[in-house]
Amino acid sequence: MAIAAVAAITLSGCGAGGTSSSGPKTLTVLVEAGGHAELQPIADLYKKDKGTTVKFVELPYNGLYNRVNSELSSGSISFDVAALDAIWLPAFKDGLTSLNSFFTAEVKSDNFPAILDEAKGGGSNYVGVPAFANSEIVYYRTDLFNNAKNKTAFQSEFGYPLAAPTTWQQYSDIAKFFTKGSLYGTGLPGAVETQYLSTLSQAGEKNMVLNPAGTASTLGDSYSLKALDYYTSLVKYAPPGTAAADWNAVQNQFYQGKTAMMQFWAHAYRQVPTSSPVYGKIGVAALPAGPAGIAGVPGPFYLSIPKAGKNPTAAMDFVKFAYDHQALSATTSLGLVARISVLKQFEDKPGYAAYRPMIETLSAPATISRPSSPHWQNIVDNALVPMLQKAVVPGANNSQLLQAAAQQVNSIVSK
Repeated sequence: MAIAAVAAITLSGCGAGGTSSSGPKTLTVLVEAGGHAELQPIADLYKKDKGTTVKFVELPYNGLYNRVNSELSSGSISFDVAALDAIWLPAFKDGLTSLNSFFTAEVKSDNFPAILDEAKGGGSNYVGVPAFANSEIVYYRTDLFNNAKNKTAFQSEFGYPLAAPTTWQQYSDIAKFFTKGSLYGTGLPGAVETQYLSTLSQAGEKNMVLNPAGTASTLGDSYSLKALDYYTSLVKYAPPGTAAADWNAVQNQFYQGKTAMMQFWAHAYRQVPTSSPVYGKIGVAALPAGPAGIAGVPGPFYLSIPKAGKNPTAAMDFVKFAYDHQALSATTSLGLVARISVLKQFEDKPGYAAYRPMIETLSAPATISRPSSPHWQNIVDNALVPMLQKAVVPGANNSQLLQAAAQQVNSIVSK
């Protein structure tokens, strides 16, 4: 399938110029481990077309942040390009090259609004070209949803057909229906924040956690309470231990057949183990709509160029080339791409079912990006996750927890 898909790729784009014959023979690109595979086919073609070798330096997630942070701070740069998480751009933007000239009307029209927003890192200049995009989507067990007895029983109990959920109420009803015996209706990650943030946007929040200036928290408003109340209402339909459940736990619960649904990142659709009892029995859908409609949290990575890099012209050439040939990344194990046109090019091909709900989720008007704040990871670790872990405990006072989290966020951003 991958070979056939490669053959069908339309290699069109922005018309990047070639590397000068006097340019470097090697470019160094820093990547997080997962990003290497996505960029390798592009690097292979770049070597063939341009004669320049792309040397990838793979680092663990935190190690990549620390390496870039250290080198940008010292001005001693060892890399030409880095693949950076969106949440890092606010901290790094002053040391990164402005890429405003790249963002033509054509480029802007081929990328999701929230991902374009994050490409500026909270500043006035674009400092990253979208390389990979991701979003949580709904995963559900087609063997359970298509079962005739389940269909009849669900229709009788809830008064509408059993199908992939499209609203909060439907997601809750389905989760309740399948919670019986050793089966649970849904996974729920209490130890990570992004599913709650998606719910927050679905509730109608326009300023996620921080006000537009990044100086005070919006937690405690009506949207955050509505979102937390709905999020915690799902605890009774999830396996025990929600407070400690991270993404790995939720993913494994679903793969082991313990849950009927989960909300998880779209890339996982291509990673279901063949040994899993749910292999070949998985459907996907956009995230459910709350009062404000469908909404998710974008999870993009960007290709960025350091201001003090030694090969800025060649680095820009590679970044343009990678964008123009992004379709090659779709054929990799994760299949992560950012461009709307590439997602639509593959959405109907076998193995790419997750692309359509990802497009629907990321295109939704209520989808907003995470705050462009250098304090964001600190906020996540010391305010959001502790709040969620307390909120999923029976008897928790969500209003008080939100107010306490807001105070913690205010303390963080005031430093």
